[in-house]
Amino acid sequence: MKVRDLMTRDVEVARPEEPIQSVAQRMARGDFGFMPVVDGKRLIGAVTDRDLAIRAVAGALPPSTPVGEVMTRDVTFLHENDDLETVLNKMSGEQIRRLPIVNDARDLCGVVSIGDMAAKVKERYAGEALEAISKPAAGHA
Repeated sequence: MKVRDLMTRDVEVARPEEPIQSVAQRMARGDFGFMPVVDGKRLIGAVTDRDLAIRAVAGALPPSTPVGEVMTRDVTFLHENDDLETVLNKMSGEQIRRLPIVNDARDLCGVVSIGDMAAKVKERYAGEALEAISKPAAGHA
């Protein structure tokens, strides 16, 4: 299974010049704590609710501060053609819950989360299990 089969494609993104207050409000409305930051389509970083709390609020930055000043620049990401094992190793090794997914040009394609993986893997293996138990046993037609 490839990352492109697991990821969420329609994700909200922030622009580096967008004010932190606007980003925080969108995160609150959408009830998510992670947002990729893009320049055009190219992934340049990510901002989390933790980034906003520690770098912006604790640093007493004004609400108009561009998100590019508080985002994580050296963001861990995966490629859309990476496989499930790569995702699991990266998430467990670096204790990351969400990863941006890019193409060869480093354009953002989507985000994969632990929840995405759990749902897709469960769906796949539940289907395989159902198929296996639905096959008639030898001598039972």
